[in-house]
Amino acid sequence: MTTLIEKGLEKGLIAFDTEQKNITYIIQNKRFRFTDSEEKVRAHAYLSLVFDYGYTPEQIDIEVAVEHRVPNIFSDIVVYADRSLKKPLIVVECKREEASQGELDQGIEQGFGYANSMDADFVWMTSGIRNDYFRRDRVAPRERIANRLADLPKAGQREVSRAKFTKGGVNGFELRTVEENELTRIFKQAHDALWAGGKRNPAEAFDELDKLIFCKIWDERMPRKKGEPYDFQVFSDDKGDALKRRTQGLYQNGRAKDPEVFREDIRLSNAELQTVVGYLAGINLQATDLDSKGRAFETFMTGFFRGEFGQYFSPRKIVQFIVDALPITNESVVLDTSCGSGGFLLHALDKVRKQADDYHDPDTREHWQYWHDFAECNLFGIEISEGIARTAKMNMIIHDDGHTNVIAFDGLESIEKMPAKTNKRRGFQRDGFDFIITNPPFGSKIKFAEKRYLENYRLGKKGVDWIDAKINNVNLLREITRDQQTTEVLFIEQCHRFLKPGGYLAMVIPDSILTNSSMQYVRDWIEEHWRIVAVVSLPQFAFAANGAGVKSSVLFLKKYAAATTAAIQSIKTKAQDDLFAQDALGVALEALIEEKKSTIKRGEAIIQTIENELVARLDALTAQGTLTAAIKRELKAEAKAASVAHKETDAYKDWLQATSDDFNERIENLRETLEDDFLAKVKSQLDDYPIFMAIAEDIGYDATGRPTATNELETVARELARFVEHIEKGDTRPFV
Repeated sequence: MTTLIEKGLEKGLIAFDTEQKNITYIIQNKRFRFTDSEEKVRAHAYLSLVFDYGYTPEQIDIEVAVEHRVPNIFSDIVVYADRSLKKPLIVVECKREEASQGELDQGIEQGFGYANSMDADFVWMTSGIRNDYFRRDRVAPRERIANRLADLPKAGQREVSRAKFTKGGVNGFELRTVEENELTRIFKQAHDALWAGGKRNPAEAFDELDKLIFCKIWDERMPRKKGEPYDFQVFSDDKGDALKRRTQGLYQNGRAKDPEVFREDIRLSNAELQTVVGYLAGINLQATDLDSKGRAFETFMTGFFRGEFGQYFSPRKIVQFIVDALPITNESVVLDTSCGSGGFLLHALDKVRKQADDYHDPDTREHWQYWHDFAECNLFGIEISEGIARTAKMNMIIHDDGHTNVIAFDGLESIEKMPAKTNKRRGFQRDGFDFIITNPPFGSKIKFAEKRYLENYRLGKKGVDWIDAKINNVNLLREITRDQQTTEVLFIEQCHRFLKPGGYLAMVIPDSILTNSSMQYVRDWIEEHWRIVAVVSLPQFAFAANGAGVKSSVLFLKKYAAATTAAIQSIKTKAQDDLFAQDALGVALEALIEEKKSTIKRGEAIIQTIENELVARLDALTAQGTLTAAIKRELKAEAKAASVAHKETDAYKDWLQATSDDFNERIENLRETLEDDFLAKVKSQLDDYPIFMAIAEDIGYDATGRPTATNELETVARELARFVEHIEKGDTRPFV
């Protein structure tokens, strides 16, 4: 129950039946179904009129028949000038909390219709979430915008306050904190009001709402004395563009301090501003619980983007698992190379914020400094979409900062093209990060014809198989840029560039990288450049609720120092040289390949007979002295024709196929022996280390996104965190 309901019960203004299905208004002696969503709004409005505005219950009536209207039309609440209930003062029209903007607009018109019939002075349309106040202008009864008020008059007052919301609630009301569900509805309904059923593009509406949330936050941050009104609200004396000027002032003030968040002006009409400001004006975003407002914004935002654009945002359970598994502290420098709306960054910030609780009292500057320095200087994000990057910044601002180091950029571009300094300490640099936590886009192709930077990636090039390089005596490092490469493969290499030696990468990857034979070159590269820490397999449906169905896993890697990579590559090169020089392996393989070439060139018995007969005839004619150039040409032509004719026969084709198959099998067997011996030799010389492996089947939600009772990722995260802790201590056999 809300505070107002509890107070109403305590004061004997309302009562419920045993199951709370019905509410009785005691003074009015009227009973209604409380399970009706509009009745809950009416109960709160009634009690607010009594406790917040000072009207007596005796001068308020409920479900009042409207005169001069068609039969059975009733006004939800009417406040009268006194207890005689003769002079209507305020007409209140109530709508359900989930009402659409169209329903709310209709509610305003209903309220005015009733007020005109009753000759009331004021109209209040409320959904609990949304409140609109008006003075009824008897000269211009259809006027709305110019007659909008900041609030209702309180009991005994004929004049309305200039502003409803003031610092400390002096001569007004203080901003109120709200819970997650209500805030989510506020964001959604404000967006829908801007979208207006197609009046503007949903993305444009989202962008404009972001700007106004930005203004709201800056208004709350501005210093003001007790009793001074907040600027982000409708004033009763607003005329023309007054609200727009105040809002633009807040917007410009915020942009002066954060020029990278928004670059365009607010593009809303006065009426649209009044509507959206009305949704947001009374809530205190700064004081609302961080988790609540963060989840509210993310819930609204994720649903919006998934519904409108098919963007695949990482499920919270998976993000939480990755962050929990890694030893991120307030001194860690953390990056997400494909940050989307900022989910990984926010969970990292939340982890550090909780760590601050262990060291400092929550309300102290030391506590704030602990996590705020991390957010301001150590938390980085890259997002290729400017609109989504801006949303990530707003997401961070709503969570009390950390947005400065989020950039709209292609995360696969050269690091040198990215800002080297985004805060007082650091920016985007090679070997600059301790942790990268990311879920890059799957399956997108980077084409060389479109992105020339593909040639700067080792994994963007086709290498030469080491056995083929030995056979053909070519440089093993000779590479040709591929026509295209998938983004997830390139991000593995780009993350390696970003990380410090010893830094950790946790990346969601498609299982094809781990299992497909065509991806062996990627796994070889990983083996040379990373210590494989863990592979955690996710169920097929892990991203189904977000629109993606690719089977995936989370890969945890620890970057080797350059010397370690060089040593591994040297071991491989020496092993290749040694094995290829052995008579039974490399030498035998080359001899077998040459034997195949000469055998096929000689041909089978009939071809050889034709060749032998030609040589014999030429020798005989030469011995007789009768061989002329013309005869020689004729005999060779006949022999060639006979050979060509024979090669068209089934007998020859069968021989050629059988001979090729036999040699190919023997060659392939030798190649496999070489490869097996190579792998065994390398394995015997490389440091052997354990890899954490886990399969998570129940991950806290099902294929539709609905929560489940069990989340195995929580257990996996705890065990993996212990495993990583052992690695960091230098233990060669964690858990043994």
